[in-house]
Amino acid sequence: MKIKKVLIGIDNSNIAEHAAQYGFELAVAFKAEVGLVNVVEPIVAPMGGSIDPMGGTSLPEMTSVDAELMDIQNQSSKKLVDRIADEFGAGLSVTHFTEFGDTADGILQACAEFNADVIVVGTHSRSGLDRLLMGSVAEHVVRHAMVPVFVVPLPHHEE
Repeated sequence: MKIKKVLIGIDNSNIAEHAAQYGFELAVAFKAEVGLVNVVEPIVAPMGGSIDPMGGTSLPEMTSVDAELMDIQNQSSKKLVDRIADEFGAGLSVTHFTEFGDTADGILQACAEFNADVIVVGTHSRSGLDRLLMGSVAEHVVRHAMVPVFVVPLPHHEE
């Protein structure tokens, strides 16, 4: 097995930080390059209205927020990626990615751009109704990735 590039998906949570630590340790073990990806999900604001086809009620129309807010999100993402790279990436080649849109799709896009051999992501270890309502980025990545995915759960005492 040759692992030359490890992509680590991060956000601003202790779950992602825990997964990042594993990802960097994996990269050290294989003498691999690291790609760090943070996905900015655009904030949408209600503007105008439309009709809900299911219930016939009026729904707010959602549009992307203005460029200033996107710039703030982009700067925040860059700071996060820089902090994680500085904390865990000493001596490693680290490539930074900031993607925009759906988190799981952004991780998969960065994987393709980076030509990663493995993806490392954290998980909340949700199950049942909670997972159904919240969705699962890790599950989506596992189902759609073309490379192995290393899913790192956060120990229950750290949640």
